[in-house]
Amino acid sequence: MVENFRNFETGPDPFGRSWKLTFRWQQNAISIRHADTIDVKYELECEGEKQEKVVALPLPLLLKVSAELKRGITDAWVMKLGGLHLIEMISTWQDMDKELVTANQDEISAYAKVIAESDRLAAA
Repeated sequence: MVENFRNFETGPDPFGRSWKLTFRWQQNAISIRHADTIDVKYELECEGEKQEKVVALPLPLLLKVSAELKRGITDAWVMKLGGLHLIEMISTWQDMDKELVTANQDEISAYAKVIAESDRLAAA
């Protein structure tokens, strides 16, 4: 798993390219979009071209998954969830035409389990 979700590389995409991702910010979207989400923004760069992606993580889903895993919602956890969603998007090319994407419950739950397993292995 990625060690530093603030600045990392992923790939290949379906076209064989690698991407550099840089974390920009995260914020409660109720203040900017009147949405009950936490938005995570990354800048993506590939072959000299840059684009921005915002991953919206619905707060009710975050609360449900965090309760299931018995863990708190932290900035670091949310940043990792957003980063893992972008890794999935790049590898499958799903929603790459969108600037704002919303992760669903199954996706958030799967990413959270990847993070929990990584944390467990790091602690061992």
